[in-house]
Amino acid sequence: GNSDSLDLRQARLPSTLQMVRYSNAIQRLHRAFALVKEELALFLVITAMLLYLSAAGIYFFENPLQPEVFSSVFDGLWWAIATLTTVGYGDVYPVTAGGKIFTFIVLMLGLGVVAVPTGLLASALSEAKKSETTE
Repeated sequence: GNSDSLDLRQARLPSTLQMVRYSNAIQRLHRAFALVKEELALFLVITAMLLYLSAAGIYFFENPLQPEVFSSVFDGLWWAIATLTTVGYGDVYPVTAGGKIFTFIVLMLGLGVVAVPTGLLASALSEAKKSETTE
């Protein structure tokens, strides 16, 4: 009866205290996103354009030799996503010299696709942390 409800309340207290501890971190993350939301939005648009151009580019290079693999720009989109995110599944890959050179360029750009937003967010988190200590 009554002792069971007491146990539940005692069990809930530590998790509530934990949420209070993390709420500062959540607020800091929110402030960091607010600081760089325009940059991240611009970067998302650039990334979408890069994905499309990569898909169209690989289609242009590879369709003549691999029409069954790259039958449309949308087939190239899968390759572009796997390549730009530097995952590289290896299920679809270029065989032409032009396609391989193009892949190298897209891979180099892909490193930036991961690095730039990471740097923006890390810098914004640092800024949010600094503004917290000066308040």
